[in-house]
Amino acid sequence: MSSTNSPPQLKRELGVAGATLMGLGSIVGTGVFVSIGIAAGIAGPAVILAVAIGAIVATCNGLNSAQLAANHAVSGGTYEYGYKYLTPALGFTAGWMFLVAKTASAATAALGFAGYLLNAVGWSSTWTVPIALLSVVIVTLVVLSGIRRSNVANSVIVSVTLLSLGFFVLVCLPRAAEVGMDNLTPFFTSSPGAILHASALMFVAYTGYGRIATMGEEARSPRETIPKAMIVCLLLTMVLYIAVAAVGIGAVGADVLGNATLQTKAAPLEVAVRSVAGSGAAFVLAIGAMTAMLGVLLNLILGLSRVLLAMGRRSDAPRFLARLNQQQTTPYWAVLFVGIAIALLVLLGNVKTTWSFSAFSVLIYYAVTNLAGLRLTSSERLYPVWVGWIGLLSCLFLAFWVESSIWQVGLGLIVAGLIWHKVRQAIARSA
Repeated sequence: MSSTNSPPQLKRELGVAGATLMGLGSIVGTGVFVSIGIAAGIAGPAVILAVAIGAIVATCNGLNSAQLAANHAVSGGTYEYGYKYLTPALGFTAGWMFLVAKTASAATAALGFAGYLLNAVGWSSTWTVPIALLSVVIVTLVVLSGIRRSNVANSVIVSVTLLSLGFFVLVCLPRAAEVGMDNLTPFFTSSPGAILHASALMFVAYTGYGRIATMGEEARSPRETIPKAMIVCLLLTMVLYIAVAAVGIGAVGADVLGNATLQTKAAPLEVAVRSVAGSGAAFVLAIGAMTAMLGVLLNLILGLSRVLLAMGRRSDAPRFLARLNQQQTTPYWAVLFVGIAIALLVLLGNVKTTWSFSAFSVLIYYAVTNLAGLRLTSSERLYPVWVGWIGLLSCLFLAFWVESSIWQVGLGLIVAGLIWHKVRQAIARSA
């Protein structure tokens, strides 16, 4: 095979609406149902400020991701941008961090879905792992069927999730209006460092928009479709998160949300709505939580498989992972590999630090994104250069506000990945 031959390309089937829904399905999930409670336990009522800070950082990253994807519309996201605009080592680092962090996040979503389902039907928690494994198998089969069917399934999931969150806001709003001032004051009950820690965690709750970039090869008119979809996703999500955080804390207080995340298996929002409106309302919210977890799982398998597809094309991963099905709609080996990896992590059943680890890994990933964005020429650039600088500096700054043990392990994994990358290059040169 000559070097001039290009690998088979995925069909372009996603428009603005489909890409926006894919982004929402990736964003509105574990973040809104879990991370707001974690962040509230760290920052208190000022978690509302952390939500806003996370949104600002995410917007800068989203705009840079959008202009990169518009100019280099292939599967792989920042992995590909690093190779094209920076160095192979930085491109590989981005892909490696994405795979490690998001595979663990997908396992968390599967276990979360199983936990919420068992709580809703009153079954024993001993069924958590088997049901989580079943959800991974089913969602993997959906992704194997191609992007069009995945898009339909995602649209249904997103609709149910958004309706349940709207229900949460409407149910809790009267209580928040009645006692909100008591629960929101004093607003600053924690240190600036705690607020920055919470901001790093909340940033992760927005990062599903990157899934739009990783599927750039499948978007119609990517220079228009991808930026529009990302901007709409971020605006909708920011409004939704601020509303949920403000109403939730106003109704029951930051301590209730934080303690619910630490002490129970229920989603903090479920605990909040149960205390306000009883078990019936909690069941409705649990339905939304379950669909959200399935949406996260679906979109993570899509995104992870596309990054593996790109890495397989460059031999940074086994080349068979770059094979497409006969219809050229799915990288079937990459999808199967991702599904198996997620299932193995589900079997371990121990992902307590996943969210903080994802925060560090994803912030490093988007630091590479912004660095690549700064290399765009004036004709390629869609947004001012200062957007890239704000994104780069804020990512590097927030990454090291998570627990020290988390970022130390993260740095160790980066080094391990780069060693593998160098070894692979040496083997390829000697072959």
